[in-house]
Amino acid sequence: REHSMRTLNSVLALMAGLTLGVPATAFADSDRSLLQRAGIEHVLLISVDGLHALDVTRYVDSHPHSALAQLSRHGVTYSNANTPFNSDSFPGLLALVTGGSPVSHDVFYDVSYDRTLYDPANVTCSGPAGNTIVYDESIDLYVTDPATGLAVSRNVINPTRLPRGRDASGQCGPVFPHSLLKTNTIFEVVKAGGGRTAWADKHPAYDLVNGPSGKGVDDLYTPEITNVGGLDATVSVVCTVENDALKVKGILNEIHGKTHDGSASVGIPTVFGMNFQAVSVGQKLAADNATPNCNRADGDALRGLPGGYTDGSGTPTRVLGYGLDKTDAALGAMIDALQEAGIYESTLFVVSAKHGQSPLNPARVNKPGHFADLVATLPDAATDPAGIAIASAANCASGPCGLVQDDDVALVWLQDQSQTQAVADYLNKNAKALFIENVLAGPTLKLRLNDPALDSRTPDLFVEPQYGVIYTGSTKKNAEHGGISFGDTNVALMVS
Repeated sequence: REHSMRTLNSVLALMAGLTLGVPATAFADSDRSLLQRAGIEHVLLISVDGLHALDVTRYVDSHPHSALAQLSRHGVTYSNANTPFNSDSFPGLLALVTGGSPVSHDVFYDVSYDRTLYDPANVTCSGPAGNTIVYDESIDLYVTDPATGLAVSRNVINPTRLPRGRDASGQCGPVFPHSLLKTNTIFEVVKAGGGRTAWADKHPAYDLVNGPSGKGVDDLYTPEITNVGGLDATVSVVCTVENDALKVKGILNEIHGKTHDGSASVGIPTVFGMNFQAVSVGQKLAADNATPNCNRADGDALRGLPGGYTDGSGTPTRVLGYGLDKTDAALGAMIDALQEAGIYESTLFVVSAKHGQSPLNPARVNKPGHFADLVATLPDAATDPAGIAIASAANCASGPCGLVQDDDVALVWLQDQSQTQAVADYLNKNAKALFIENVLAGPTLKLRLNDPALDSRTPDLFVEPQYGVIYTGSTKKNAEHGGISFGDTNVALMVS
């Protein structure tokens, strides 16, 4: 038992970056020998985005013959694993593949801000630096489907959509997602040791996992889930499952030693994996396929039904239950493939989540509007310098004028950082009207993150809302992630 736990902790300290009470030290030769003695030759890392520790407990108890139950019986389930501060997709995934947090890798959100970069249109990197940096579905290269007239991603990045920056030689060029990282990844470590790597995720922007070298993943597969001007699979848990299935097929091919598309035999990766979106989408949807845009017979019975939970105890709705069941079935297919390939016993199977979702209790959902819009309703917002500073950051289209990013948290980058304390005081004074639980700025923020005065990407203010508050006016979703609540951060972690 002790030997087994030491082996697990060695791997997780390297890969997970989760709060397990073990130091995130470098992977030493002694750690490697432990893995060799345990007979571990491959690691299959799965992120079921949104999956709470509570979801695992409930599902295993109610589905004793499920894949999750099988993995639980043959491994260790951690009930108190937590994502780092903050719990969005980018930092959550980087926790798994770097062992770090925004303090080390310096990545906060797929849409954030950097005081040293420039707008994509500023091809000469001229003028004052500072700009919003966008790494979501909008940076894809799109073509028009002649049959439907809809936009379809080619599942690659369009460099003209990327922020610009100067490289080490002073040349101005596009900044790819992988260039953001200030730490290496497990994929780069494995490649340096002669191993093969593979990963699948929801947007081409997950080039991120390649790490600073840009070459960490041998086989990166990123079928776009949200086509701008085309099919958005996330309007429906059924269409989301279809997108997940593309990645699952890739994993099954890789288990059998092929590339994700099955076109070549290249050997089984040393470290590989993917993310699932069906649970996350099933948690968030206020009404499944409400538009409807996902015309699938399988989805007729779910159309218009709410996602999430029916109560504060984690009982899933039919929509979320569908996502959980389909994800579990896919995990079962992976187990079967590992057994068929004869590598089940030599593969460490890790199931975790980039993030949770909040609120779990549907009775606590409160969507008062976007954070900056709420600030704008304050009586003195148009005259108080702090209110004006928030409005300026929120309305900044491009250039060094700041950003307000919100979900179930609000991150604020100010144009004038000397106003930080005044803005924090203003927000605290109006905390009730703004549904604020806590404002981190100055010394309190530096206890958790890097100093914004010294780090170009750290926000000046981190606003934690009251539990259940989502800073949005959207009627499409009843839960979000990105914050630091228990629902956001207490995620699944199974090692089998």
